[in-house]
Amino acid sequence: MTSLVQIVVNVPAVSGVFDYSIPESLAGTVGVGHLVIVPFGKQTAQGVVFRFVDQPSVREVKEVIELVDPEPVLTQAQIMLAEEMAKSTLAPLAAAVGLFLPVGLSQQVDTIYELRITNYESQIDTKSISPKTQRLTIEDRILNLLRTRGALRGRQIDSHFAKVDWRKTAGFLVRKGVLSARSVLPPPRVRSKYIRVAQLAVTPEEAEAEMPNLGMKQTLARRQSALSFLIQQPEAVNVSWVYAESGCNFADLQELEERGLIRLFESEMFRDPLEKTSSQVDKYTSKQVIELTSEQNFALNQITNAIRNTQYAVRSPFLLQGVTGSGKTEIYIRAAEEIIQRGKQAIILVPEIALTPQTVRRFLARFPGQVGLVHSKLSEGERYDTWRRARAGKLKVIIGARSALFAPLPNIGLIVVDECHDSSFHQSEPPFYHAVDAAQAYARLCGAVCVLGSATPTIRQRYESEKNQIQKLDLPRRVKTSEVLRDLGGLPLVHIVDMRDELKTGQRGMFSRLLLRELDSTLQRGEQAILFLNRRGTATYVFCRDCGYVLKCPNCDTPLTFHVEDKERMLCHHCGYERQKPKTCPQCGGKQIREYGLGSEKVEAEVNALFPKARTLRWDWDTTRQKDAHEMILTHFANHKADVLIGTQMLAKGLDLPMVTLVGIVLADVGLHLPDPFAGERVFQVLTQVAGRAGRSERGGKVILQTFDPENQVIQSAAKHDVNGFYEYELENRRRLGYPPFTRLVRLELRGQDQASTEKEARRVAEKLSGIGDQSTVIGPVPCFFSKVAGFYRWQIVLRGSNPSEFLRGIRLDGWRVEVDPISLL
Repeated sequence: MTSLVQIVVNVPAVSGVFDYSIPESLAGTVGVGHLVIVPFGKQTAQGVVFRFVDQPSVREVKEVIELVDPEPVLTQAQIMLAEEMAKSTLAPLAAAVGLFLPVGLSQQVDTIYELRITNYESQIDTKSISPKTQRLTIEDRILNLLRTRGALRGRQIDSHFAKVDWRKTAGFLVRKGVLSARSVLPPPRVRSKYIRVAQLAVTPEEAEAEMPNLGMKQTLARRQSALSFLIQQPEAVNVSWVYAESGCNFADLQELEERGLIRLFESEMFRDPLEKTSSQVDKYTSKQVIELTSEQNFALNQITNAIRNTQYAVRSPFLLQGVTGSGKTEIYIRAAEEIIQRGKQAIILVPEIALTPQTVRRFLARFPGQVGLVHSKLSEGERYDTWRRARAGKLKVIIGARSALFAPLPNIGLIVVDECHDSSFHQSEPPFYHAVDAAQAYARLCGAVCVLGSATPTIRQRYESEKNQIQKLDLPRRVKTSEVLRDLGGLPLVHIVDMRDELKTGQRGMFSRLLLRELDSTLQRGEQAILFLNRRGTATYVFCRDCGYVLKCPNCDTPLTFHVEDKERMLCHHCGYERQKPKTCPQCGGKQIREYGLGSEKVEAEVNALFPKARTLRWDWDTTRQKDAHEMILTHFANHKADVLIGTQMLAKGLDLPMVTLVGIVLADVGLHLPDPFAGERVFQVLTQVAGRAGRSERGGKVILQTFDPENQVIQSAAKHDVNGFYEYELENRRRLGYPPFTRLVRLELRGQDQASTEKEARRVAEKLSGIGDQSTVIGPVPCFFSKVAGFYRWQIVLRGSNPSEFLRGIRLDGWRVEVDPISLL
């Protein structure tokens, strides 16, 4: 009897599942969760088997062509999570499934373009193009590229046409017969890595007996040395090590193999990004006995009781709200120990790659050889091998950013989301999802315990804990506390500096008098300081002092940021457009071109000018683009090879730097008055978090907070570390304005290259949605705050109600980006 299966085809825009039959040649080898190749329309595509069915939904059912991987690529729990995520986020099921497959293994259908008429000349009249914009047309560029490179896939052509829609032109050339186009499914880009190894094939005694007979005088010593080395190795060893230890070459090893003394063969090698880190872990750390506080003990007992109590299939998530430095990580580690003892695995999510080195070292010290790392800066091979080791159950703990949630661990017992308030857990590109929501859903499906940890949980998370949807656990005091700060629960004192008063006294620099005094004192004591600002680059924008013209990105209509370190380059941080700083104004021809605003480069230059002996480090997006840059900067500073760390929002993450006794917040007001209902919450969180980097040891610490709006409730609450007071204040604002958690939002965004047609379509859809029901309010359409990005005009519609996503089910929104429960309306 023919087996029938439902398969999710790896074409992201396609929703739902499709029926296929399993041919006799694959019978018994294809099961639920397997990655297969199937025919789809006129092309072939990858797909994942979701379930077996008794009856097909269509008359003619096509057969599965091939099995890609002999082992399932999705577990049953992952299949259920993918379906739940697709339903809750309104994303196509194929797009949700794509999140679970490692980069390089998952491949989507592409199109190969090839020249059919080699001597074809473009028919576009270039004389009609103005001299100012005269350049090769898209048509000419495509033809020249294919003449030079030969047949190319669409994704290869993409790399030559940044921000250019070349596919319409290519389609026109295909219809004219100038190009041919055919669908192709590229093979996976990653595969297992093998190395050549050598191993002793006889007993050590037999090998010793053959030592005198290994060849002529000129080769004898090398071969004896190689054989002696292999006698000492209990397992197969990389031939490179044999070469290095003995001075032999491959010919010598071949001779030993022909004599039957050794074996040469290929052995699989896992690419482990933690190989170097494991060797650097402080052995003392793993033996340290950390005594828990009474609050830590209570929180840990609640979590371990939930782990041990197996009678409940579904457990409520925990919200571990603890001030910065209260010892949340130690609770995560001990909960993971409990899980591992029960033969299960744990996932530990951190918001940024910047946090992984510290977290990984602490877990490696407790679980050597059992920890895997997942984040976007790893190579495809490293991610693929970590994914396979997780699937095989060889790893007990997976640590990483939001994508680590999708590691195929076979028996998950614990999911931790550290710094659960952080916006980087939200994926800002389709398919939109929030890793905190996905983690809670996944724990429920696996019967696992979910722990959310933060010093500043979101308003929604706090509200859910008050409604008993989440169980709240408090850690109100720091573990390591100086006597001076004992009354504040160990939190550092925050001094607010009114920068308006500084201006009145003639202090016009970026640093207040108090911050300069404290910074000088900190350096004199041999301690460390952090200077934080919500920006990167040297200046916020560049303008003409004669006419006021601001230099903007032509693609995004946003001010360009000035970078003095990179040959006075001006850069758009939205689309990557860059140019040199002009010598004259493009609008009036004036020469008074100036930079305005603060950036991390400018702050660093000012510190170097005021304190020439201070060793400075900068930690921002521009300095961390290379692999391992986060770890190198953090290690450098932690080892006190720098005195002042200057950076942007990466510094607000959960870093533990005991020598930091001073934090200077250069300008606290940034982002406070943006037209977004979540702006105040974001600013409060970042200020509270960055203030928590100071005073994490017996030395104590203080924070200098510079602002032009000292009376603002957000600034006042952050300065007092008043998380509860801010929650009450912000909750009342949300109640009054009708925003989450009292309602839910769905954000619809339309992007188009033509401004008029984009606006017209946005208004048409808004009018259509206004009649879907009286339980949801339609806000808009309006241009987005960043109205133009990467050459595309942006319009948005916001739906507000008790469950507005339900009204969108079944409504076609082709070309729209649909974001359920957005974290920003900008």
